[in-house]
Amino acid sequence: MFFLALQACGQGTESNKTMKYRELTPDETYVIVHKGTERPFSGKYEDFWEKGTFSCKRCGAVLYRSETKFDAQCGWPSFDEEIQGAVKRQPDADGRRTEILCANCGGHLGHVFEGEGFTEKNSRHCVNSISMEFTPDGQVLPAERITDTAVFAGGCFWGVEHFLQKSKGVISVESGYMGGHKENPSYEEVCSGKTGHYEVVQVIFDPAETSYETLARLFFEIHDPTQWDRQGPDRGEQYRSAVFFRNTEQKEITERLIAQLKDKGYNVVTEVRPSAVFWKAEEYHQDYYSHKGSLPYCHGYTQRF
Repeated sequence: MFFLALQACGQGTESNKTMKYRELTPDETYVIVHKGTERPFSGKYEDFWEKGTFSCKRCGAVLYRSETKFDAQCGWPSFDEEIQGAVKRQPDADGRRTEILCANCGGHLGHVFEGEGFTEKNSRHCVNSISMEFTPDGQVLPAERITDTAVFAGGCFWGVEHFLQKSKGVISVESGYMGGHKENPSYEEVCSGKTGHYEVVQVIFDPAETSYETLARLFFEIHDPTQWDRQGPDRGEQYRSAVFFRNTEQKEITERLIAQLKDKGYNVVTEVRPSAVFWKAEEYHQDYYSHKGSLPYCHGYTQRF
């Protein structure tokens, strides 16, 4: 079931609707978020030949048409072509393979292999069934999601999450870890200073209601961007100030805001880094201050722009 947040926009076409991420089961989270792999020959779409469209399980974006699916006898659904622009490629962590992800939400799909000769297109997208949702021909596809994502690191993620959750247009905020070298680190490992991770928040927002610049400005006003590896009494490399940009536009906006702050006399030390794998923090870190019923002790709002 997808949780929809529909809003009239422009002419009200399907592509102008917004949709929140689907709530994932633990098994779906293991594959889609943490880049796991389902067991071979266990997925429901491995030996599946109905006519229709395969969409991303997490965000509903269309990925593959059934006519591009073929039997590679490898244990996972195989496609020799994606819908144009639907799939993003990046080097896998093992250094040998090419990972494929949903271009819309970054959810892990599987891997792509070239030159095997299975079809004339000479390409095999090896996809986890659990990463996809199938819609038969003739039925309405899941609404295409129009959202954007921002990732900020500004000290303890509890306080950053607390303030950003209150901003108009924000759909969800998750606390987690980014920028380190260990897969799926625990809080204790991150706090040890041996993994290289930052405490970050991943913000999903509706660009029809707010903008990346609005959220970035707020980020610079709810933490002290002149402090390198601390916020208030919290000290440690996991508390470094950083913006993890997802595209050139976000990078340019962030750099422009930092320049404005420097012009005002602030010695900004905030790093501007490309986005990396987001590892969601343990559940007891999520919505921390909402559950605790108190206010952040090391974050507060200070107007700087």
